Amino acid sequence: MTILATVIVLGVLIFVHELGHFFAAKGVGIEVQRFSIGLGPRILGFRKGETEYVLSAIPLGGYVKMGGMDDQVTERVEGGGDGEPRQPSSRDFDSKPLWARAFVISAGVIMNMLFAFALYTGVVATWGVPELSTTRVGLVRESTLSTGTRELSRLPIGGAVVRVGDRQVETWSQVIDALLRAPAGPTEVVTESPTASVRVDLPADPEVRRAMVGTMRAWIDPAIGAVNPASPAERGDLRAGDRILSVDGSPVANWDEFVDHIQSRPGERVELQLERDGGRVTRVVTPEPNTELDPRTGAERTVGRVGIYPAIGELAYRNVGLIGSFRYGARETIGTTTLILGFLGDLFTGDVSPRSVGSIVTIGEASGQAAEGGAQMFLQFIALFSVNLAVLNLLPIPVLDGGHLLFLFIEAVRGKALTVEQRVRWSNVGFLILMGIMIWALSNDFLRLFGL
Repeated sequence: MTILATVIVLGVLIFVHELGHFFAAKGVGIEVQRFSIGLGPRILGFRKGETEYVLSAIPLGGYVKMGGMDDQVTERVEGGGDGEPRQPSSRDFDSKPLWARAFVISAGVIMNMLFAFALYTGVVATWGVPELSTTRVGLVRESTLSTGTRELSRLPIGGAVVRVGDRQVETWSQVIDALLRAPAGPTEVVTESPTASVRVDLPADPEVRRAMVGTMRAWIDPAIGAVNPASPAERGDLRAGDRILSVDGSPVANWDEFVDHIQSRPGERVELQLERDGGRVTRVVTPEPNTELDPRTGAERTVGRVGIYPAIGELAYRNVGLIGSFRYGARETIGTTTLILGFLGDLFTGDVSPRSVGSIVTIGEASGQAAEGGAQMFLQFIALFSVNLAVLNLLPIPVLDGGHLLFLFIEAVRGKALTVEQRVRWSNVGFLILMGIMIWALSNDFLRLFGL
């Protein structure tokens, strides 16, 4: 399952990326000599018209070889070329205006982004928007509630909301929606197990009301759903499926209580008691310090993180129609892009450990886990990885799309292109950088596999 899932993920996304370059090149009249999935020696292929379509031996990339596109660079890095000189042509890549070349280089990234958007949209259009089926209250932060809404903090933790005003609710998103849409003024919120009734004075200001519901969290059991590679949790032998019973002897009822314990102990040794396979085990972790903005004051604070995600539990799916699906797809694509850019920024500043970077091994594990979660989860993972591929390809490293765009930017600024020799030299440097990153990531995976 893992091998098949990895092949599908990489094969589909490389194909989509290179298809973007291919269609863009054809669209602006550039000769396309080869369309290759994979790098290095050819395994099989065929020719149609001017283009040779190839499956190559190394399944970690692909390329579209265009006439006149720095042939020496392409041949050295991607294995193309037959060594025979060619005459310049009006259909050469280098003969096209700057905007056309920039469009062709950017097209792979654009295609990956559009593909991710299409997958996110299609998943929601098919299955609906996932939402927590619970209405149990997990957390209400009284300190961030405005005057008049503090009665909300009297909701019993663990109680299931059954009514907001005159509206019956069955999912957590319905609870939030009812609080946002109810008329301003006194509104009754009723729970069961335990039974309680709280009267809240709902504000008329939409911003204040959104801030009010932002203080609430749904109940999530303290069970681990996933563990980040090379995280303190993995080093401490925490596993998906473990249920957290206590932190340093203090019982934990729900996920938010566990998060509060961990965030308050950056860099400290923490002892966790877990339920695993019907028995109890004790494990020790040391939360990594991370800087974030305090939601109450807006000031920076240091919190601890161990690198785990909760097991969400039962979900309900809400049909949002075609327009809603498009909106969801756009929101998820933008949100995933922001998340990946934030990770790269934190990696650069040292806020994220270099051990967090994984290679094909990590990709394979994640692909296999996503495939085991069903078609919906697998498609969403492919969408996430498509955005990841697009963002990484824009890094200004020669041999990547971002490096080619950097060459074009230099040409635009100085009024003439770098020579082929200069581009070859910088592409060799970029190739060494890329190989170094791959070795670094692969080393992280091997160290993790050996428990180091």
